[in-house]
Amino acid sequence: MIFANGELRSDREINAVIAELEVYDLPGTLSGPPLETETVLNALDALVRELDSGTLDNLIARYAPPGAREELARVRPQISRAALERRLALELGGLAGPRPFGRSEVRPLGVLLHIAPGNMAGLPAFTAVEGLLTGNINLVKLPHGDKGLTLAVFQKLTQLEPRLAPWLYAFDLSSRYSGTIKALAALADGIVTWGGDGAISAMRKLAPPGCKLIEWGHRLSFAYLSGWEDMELLPLAEHIVRTGGLLCSSCQVIFLDTGHLSVAERFCKQFLPVLEKAAASHYKTPGQAAQAALYARETVLEQTVDRTGSGDLNFPGQSCSLTLRRDMDLELSHLHGNVLVKRLPRQELIPVLRRRRGRLQTAGLICPDSEREVLAALLARAGVNRITAPGHMSDSFPCEAHDGEYPLRRYVRVVDIENPRGRTETAPEQENF
Repeated sequence: MIFANGELRSDREINAVIAELEVYDLPGTLSGPPLETETVLNALDALVRELDSGTLDNLIARYAPPGAREELARVRPQISRAALERRLALELGGLAGPRPFGRSEVRPLGVLLHIAPGNMAGLPAFTAVEGLLTGNINLVKLPHGDKGLTLAVFQKLTQLEPRLAPWLYAFDLSSRYSGTIKALAALADGIVTWGGDGAISAMRKLAPPGCKLIEWGHRLSFAYLSGWEDMELLPLAEHIVRTGGLLCSSCQVIFLDTGHLSVAERFCKQFLPVLEKAAASHYKTPGQAAQAALYARETVLEQTVDRTGSGDLNFPGQSCSLTLRRDMDLELSHLHGNVLVKRLPRQELIPVLRRRRGRLQTAGLICPDSEREVLAALLARAGVNRITAPGHMSDSFPCEAHDGEYPLRRYVRVVDIENPRGRTETAPEQENF
């Protein structure tokens, strides 16, 4: 299906919709009044109130995957009006103002094409919201697994605030339709790409010259443990099981601040029962437990076959597993509660992590309080962009950056306006951010 101008249309009309966008819709909207930030905030505030009241429960149950309600509860504070106003002030404040030559103003890029991710429910709608907050028209290519959630959210949002209709479009397209995606890209001033190297490389080829490519590529995250013997490890285990290794912020490797294999083995034996406890708590139905047990069994078997002679040590558990490897590389773990453990003495931390520069995201740090600042500084110098407690690795924090950058700044441009010669400098026209 296609969402255009507040209505659902058949995907058979894609060519007609694109033609209308190019000839009528985009020029008409961009020629008219700008999208006021207050309009967007009021609409989002109304949507959040319906969420809190339970009005959207049926929509969530129909379109969202299992666990989406819990994820919504975790991100709910970040989509409140107060939180969004703080973001706008932090990320865009100070960009406009008087200058020696006249003034600078903040304006939207114009039209954003979002190649939306499918690894978390709600992200396609969220990326469009960021585009709305910056005054852009948003064309969203939906991921394969969306199942109608984004279309339903856009419908609800434009029902609550009809003035948003010309600023929101969604296309349920397969990535195989590169010709259609190229046609959409030709309409865009910026392309917001979420995904792996293949998706980003494909969009670089499709993006027309002069179109700004805004990449939110896949990232790698890990836990770093030093002096963990008396530390609480359950929050880390719960994070590993809850996220299933599916997010950029999911712990892929547990790094231990030691060079001794015997110490790492002792950690695995200590941590496995904790991971089993988290798995038992998370997989509540017999079907979920059976699926998790199958994943764990397959993981151990695959590694036994594929890595014979590697020296890996497997620690199979109930619905989960640990694998102790001898190398120090940061890599992807198997999914669903099956995680890698490796040694990484702190003196090796920077050279090892630098191999993944540009790909690092979150480090969940467990260490004595007296060592936290030293280790946090090492991790930051290695290229890590978020340093959290392990249980909070996938939590969103108020006013945090995204992969080391403020997203809203990437969706706007600064326009410099010179004062006519001989005139005194006047206060700038205030942008509605």
